[in-house]
Amino acid sequence: MIDYVCKYAPVEILAGFGEESRLCNPQPNSFTAADKLTHRNICSFARSLIEIRSGESDGPLLLTNCCDSLRNVYDVLHAEGQEVFLLNLPHNQEHCGRLIYKNVLLKFIQDFTVYSGKFFDCEKFRASFGKNEPEVASSYIALMGAKISDELLEFVRSVSPLPVRNNTCTDIRRLGDPPLTNDVGKLLEWYAAELLTQSPCMRMTDVSARRALIDDPNLKGIIYNTVNFCDFYGFEYAQIKRTLPVPILKIETDYTTEAAGQMKTRLEAYFENFTAPIVEKRAPTVHPKHREQRYTAGIDSGSTSTNVVILDNRLNIVSFSVLPTGVRVAESAEKALNEALHQAGLSKPQIRYTVATGYGRTNINFREKDITEISCHAKGAHFLNPAIRTVIDIGGQDSKVIRLDEKGAVKGFVMNDKCAAGTGRFLEMMAQSLALTLEEISTCGLKWQEEITISSMCSVFAQSEVVSLIAADKKLADIVHGLNQSVAAKVTTLVGRAGMEREYMMTGGVAKNIGVVRAIEGKLGYPVFLPKEPEICGALGAAIIAAEL
Repeated sequence: MIDYVCKYAPVEILAGFGEESRLCNPQPNSFTAADKLTHRNICSFARSLIEIRSGESDGPLLLTNCCDSLRNVYDVLHAEGQEVFLLNLPHNQEHCGRLIYKNVLLKFIQDFTVYSGKFFDCEKFRASFGKNEPEVASSYIALMGAKISDELLEFVRSVSPLPVRNNTCTDIRRLGDPPLTNDVGKLLEWYAAELLTQSPCMRMTDVSARRALIDDPNLKGIIYNTVNFCDFYGFEYAQIKRTLPVPILKIETDYTTEAAGQMKTRLEAYFENFTAPIVEKRAPTVHPKHREQRYTAGIDSGSTSTNVVILDNRLNIVSFSVLPTGVRVAESAEKALNEALHQAGLSKPQIRYTVATGYGRTNINFREKDITEISCHAKGAHFLNPAIRTVIDIGGQDSKVIRLDEKGAVKGFVMNDKCAAGTGRFLEMMAQSLALTLEEISTCGLKWQEEITISSMCSVFAQSEVVSLIAADKKLADIVHGLNQSVAAKVTTLVGRAGMEREYMMTGGVAKNIGVVRAIEGKLGYPVFLPKEPEICGALGAAIIAAEL
């Protein structure tokens, strides 16, 4: 078995030798081996290849030298004693490029003959070409951009309300029927042209033919996949984001299984707002005195706190609770719900529907439905203030910026990466370093005198900076002000990526930190609306959705 990684790889030539081949698309759990063999700032897919292939392998690896990262893979694995073939891929699809690739393929046949002791068979080569099935004309979601892991592709298809067409770089492989000739030179000249004139990779000099991927009336949405440290596809994303009217979600992976929860949230939120109409606040059809009182509950299971809101049938907040999230998510949710029930004087059977949101939502087994926090914060924010167009939600482990239309529907959203900088956890770490409570750090920086810049966006390095500032005898208020400005800079960058649109609302626990709120308002140049209880906005939205079921 021979592994290959690129749609320009001549797998039909391998079939001409009687060899089987497969697309190598690894998704390691970590980069432990790769970090020992190469530096970290190369393409994450290249690092995943090194991670998987650096030990024992069951056959050769066929690479195309389409970028420096894959050349690095070849150098590392070759030095490790792996059997690796590297083909120099022309970046020009015109006549000269085809002739160059023809000669590369001829050389590959010679090298593989020496390696395998087999001879190339033109009949086996021709027999390996499958028939291209015509694509059914129906509405679909397109996956575009860089190659995507099999696990992520499977998940996208499992949650999508429409068929998903994989138009990433490795799956747009369509070749014609080979000519009936046994002249290897003529056969390979045709074959090189077929490989190079496929829908082009973004590394090619002429990518205009990729326009065909988006000029399709059946295309209803795009999930654009990028890989860490692979910049080629970022240019295309920026262009189609500006010009296409369909909903577009950009995702970025490091090709490992880490951050699966955050990726799940982004994709589910995209599809929730892709399909679900916004149901307006409903008034009762009969007088409340003549109808049975019904209650709904929303549970927001977050990394720091578990929040519950109970609504009556007129969408009045009957009670709410905010409790720390313990090590057992389901138990924390049960405790928070019981606390809210106790405050309202209700029993659990009186709750008609329960909707869960937050990262722990799928672990709450007594829920009727689970909805992402993107949709729930949008619903809660619109309910509290229909004028809001941008929601800034800063929670314990991540930050989100959600754009709403005039009906409260999600127009788009962005989330922070896996770094804790700019989140509630970041502020907790800084408060501990400064021996302050969260309540104290929220107001300490309001009376600052010296402008101090916390330059590092990494939580660990920022903590080191704070320790150095303490050693330099800087005033506490000035240090906290610098921290507030650092958080505000991180958050307003997300706002800029989402598209700045007034009016603004802050939700989440950090909205109680008045110093951070003032710093964000200063960078936005506009006031931010604060709900009375910003922590419960997601649970409120979940309870409203439960009322609409």
